[in-house]
Amino acid sequence: MARKKEAPLENVRIIGLFAHVDAGKTTTSESILYYTGRIHRAGNIDDGDTQMDFMQQERERGITIMSAATACHWRDHRINLIDTPGHIDFTAEVVRSIRVIDGAVMILCGVAGVEPQTEAVWLHANREHLARLIFINKLDRIGADFYRVLDEIHERLTPNAQPLQLPIGSEGDFVGIVDLLTRQAWAWHNGDDEPESVPVPADMVTQVAQAREQLLDAICETDDNLLEQRLDGVDIGLETFRAALRKAVIAGDIVPVLCGTSRNRIAVQPLLDAIVDYLPAPVDIPPVLGHNPANPEEIIERPDAFDVPFCASVFKIVTDPHVGHLSWVRVFSGQMQAGDLTYNPRADTSERVGRIYRMHANRREQVDGMAASDVVALVGVKSAMTGDTLCDPAHPIVLEGIHFPKPVIAVALTPSSTKEREKLHEAVSRLCDEDPTLIQNFDAETGELTLAGMGELHLDVSVDRLRTEFGIVPQVSAPQVSYRETVTRRAEVTTTYKKQSGGHGHFAEIVLGIEPLAEGEETEEADENGVAFVHAAPPAELPREFWRPVELGVRRALEQGVIAGYPVTGVKVTLLGGRYHEVDSATMDFEVAGGMGARQIVRAAAPALLEPIMRIDINAAEEYVGPIVADIGRRRGLVNTMRVRGHLRNVDGEVPLAEARGYATDLRSMTQGRGTFTLEFKRYAVVPESIAAGVIKERQAAGKVPIR
Repeated sequence: MARKKEAPLENVRIIGLFAHVDAGKTTTSESILYYTGRIHRAGNIDDGDTQMDFMQQERERGITIMSAATACHWRDHRINLIDTPGHIDFTAEVVRSIRVIDGAVMILCGVAGVEPQTEAVWLHANREHLARLIFINKLDRIGADFYRVLDEIHERLTPNAQPLQLPIGSEGDFVGIVDLLTRQAWAWHNGDDEPESVPVPADMVTQVAQAREQLLDAICETDDNLLEQRLDGVDIGLETFRAALRKAVIAGDIVPVLCGTSRNRIAVQPLLDAIVDYLPAPVDIPPVLGHNPANPEEIIERPDAFDVPFCASVFKIVTDPHVGHLSWVRVFSGQMQAGDLTYNPRADTSERVGRIYRMHANRREQVDGMAASDVVALVGVKSAMTGDTLCDPAHPIVLEGIHFPKPVIAVALTPSSTKEREKLHEAVSRLCDEDPTLIQNFDAETGELTLAGMGELHLDVSVDRLRTEFGIVPQVSAPQVSYRETVTRRAEVTTTYKKQSGGHGHFAEIVLGIEPLAEGEETEEADENGVAFVHAAPPAELPREFWRPVELGVRRALEQGVIAGYPVTGVKVTLLGGRYHEVDSATMDFEVAGGMGARQIVRAAAPALLEPIMRIDINAAEEYVGPIVADIGRRRGLVNTMRVRGHLRNVDGEVPLAEARGYATDLRSMTQGRGTFTLEFKRYAVVPESIAAGVIKERQAAGKVPIR
């Protein structure tokens, strides 16, 4: 397939923009598209006309909800750009985007500094070993402080952060930057697109010189040859420093820090230069690793090149009203034309790629083919799900899947009429296919459909999409907390299932042991619910053919819950032994016995209810801190730290999700509408007995507890 001459692989950058909500990420992406000529007028979030926030819900709320992809060109380089949400409820968009990019631009607010979502994204990026740049935005705002935010970066993100620029002026007087490598100062005046070259302000000369020496020292410390030359007093050229800095950024040894204000388009061009100069091209990244579908032990490499077998990762599914099922993919290797067959190892099926689109937010540009480094959307691959691998049928490979956080809150959805029931189920299924952190559950006995998500906003947006996209207005229950169950001590039980019904009877006897898993303990046997099952029965006592049925029965029972109808988690179950009958025992008998035994052994092991504990991060004026702290205490929460964040005070604490519902209204009342907060799932913790008893009683009354 022919490639554009201006964008060979070494001239491609595949990047994501990440930030906490309201740090200016979408405004930055609009400015980038404007300067690269992709759009001729930068959109405004307040006006609801941004390119990357195209959903009705995004424009109504002024936040990013779904990641959006586009491509633009700068200095003969193609930049594939993915803009992601900043709200913690939409973490799925961040997780899947991080898996398919080569570098990240982390955008921080010059007032708020390092916020919870910034830290969460940083940890995800650490796991993927992503090269990063940091852009400190909104330096024209009251309370903005570049140096305070830089200290927060060193303290809470990485000690390897090194400023490449210093700001000229502050708050309302912020007009430009000084580039430390070139010692060149640039100022933007009266909204002009192009900056003016100006002398370094006299009061900054010493500061710039010191900061430049620190930067050059940091670069040389990543390269022994450069360090030796610098110690020997050799005059090292600017391009040599730039090349060494690029190498250090790709290796993660240095994280460059830039600054500006995207709303006024100050210092956006230098940010684009840094993306091109320092973030990696696909050829700078190690080959992607996968395994042979037929042999998970056989590791396979796929370099980012055109002349190797095709492989791509599906990172997003969208149901488009015009073209249907769209599979967004990052192509890691090889090339493929529209009409070719691609193989999905998970589904064990081959499908023909109908059409290939380059995406610009919600607009599509049809192309004939795709190749390494492309981020495109495919029509025709209906089996694809988020995290799937698509590959050459003759050279199968499975790339590592994408793991998403579990939902912590749910609502029940009731159709307005019997006719709408099937339509509602189909619409909810589509939403869940698109968003892996939305989980639906249908209770066949009660006919209740529940939808679980990452937070109240997540569920509000999903229900609103049912109305706007599918024309369905279901009745929605109040949000319900997603509790879990666990055990607090070891136990062992013997369970016998025996039944005579004329002719062959039914007989199965098993001995099970259970124990709590230590916090953070990982076992290869654990399933996604945190249940590990170990087979340790003597084969002479219980033949192997009955082991798997017992495990299936146990896992199914634990998933349904025992004391309150919530999944059991954090436990290790061991099959210790059992007995069987030559005539009356069948595999189904041991599956039944497994379910019975699971319920018995959980009740014998001092069961407990677990509730989600949320990290709460609150920003408010100093006079409101006292009432806020007292209110957290009333909600069974605790305060971990309090910080100064510009002219605001930041309260960082923990609170049970059950006590945090409706907190937005309460915080507005306490702070006269001036306080803001975010909630992020942190961990599960045991519910106090008095509260747990009430929850269990409610579940029993609602018929949610499995029959003994």
